[in-house]
Amino acid sequence: MSVTEPVGTAPAAVTAIPADAPRPAPGATPPATPLVARAAAELVGSAALVAIVVGSGIQATQLTQDVALQLLANSTATVFGLGVLIALLGPVSGAHFNPVVSLAEWWSTRRTGGGVTARELAVYVPSQIAGAIAGAILADAMFGEPLVKWSTHDRSHGNLLLGEVVATAGLILLIFGLARTDRLRFAPVAVASYIGAAYWFTSSTSFANPAVTIGRAFTDTFAGIAPASVPAFVGVQLVGAVVGLALVAVIFMRGRTDSGTPAA
Repeated sequence: MSVTEPVGTAPAAVTAIPADAPRPAPGATPPATPLVARAAAELVGSAALVAIVVGSGIQATQLTQDVALQLLANSTATVFGLGVLIALLGPVSGAHFNPVVSLAEWWSTRRTGGGVTARELAVYVPSQIAGAIAGAILADAMFGEPLVKWSTHDRSHGNLLLGEVVATAGLILLIFGLARTDRLRFAPVAVASYIGAAYWFTSSTSFANPAVTIGRAFTDTFAGIAPASVPAFVGVQLVGAVVGLALVAVIFMRGRTDSGTPAA
């Protein structure tokens, strides 16, 4: 019974939802949800994600001068926070929080349907970017930092850009690989775990997200990135997305039957 039905009355019909019915997650946007709700979920989710990344970075630097411990605190908070956000908002918007995920979904489903449309993509991406900027400002406000102070943390070195290609390609491979194998139910744990690992095994500490990259330019704290470094980071993240989709196409290639039709 819905919360809007009068007490004491029975619904006219009840539709049973199978326990094993697939649930939306990154890479599988729920089409029945109103676009305004999905945009709000992407904005709030992106804001919360950046607030977690930036806020935990500030907290870590206030508690210890050990850079390894700072990164450990930052990555741990991000893993738990991201997992919760995907579990909470996945059923609403697909919990992309990331323009390259939205772009990859649109590209992958542009002929067959079932993913974000071009119109929805045009709403998702600005929502994600606006949310990321708001999240950085919110984190600064919570810790008494200047609300907007451009980061001076230069991240322009070539090895860092290579790290971003690897981090983004791995993220796309994971999400769309889960989709191809009907395992998107594992996305909250799998995606959060991957990002936590990529904090440590990539030289860039795995931004892997243009919206988050832009948002983190607004804070001159542990997690910041200098505005001059942002265009190159975003560019290689797009390259990483292309590499990731290519890997998905090769690794999860669908076979064909003797008649030449795709195998089930």
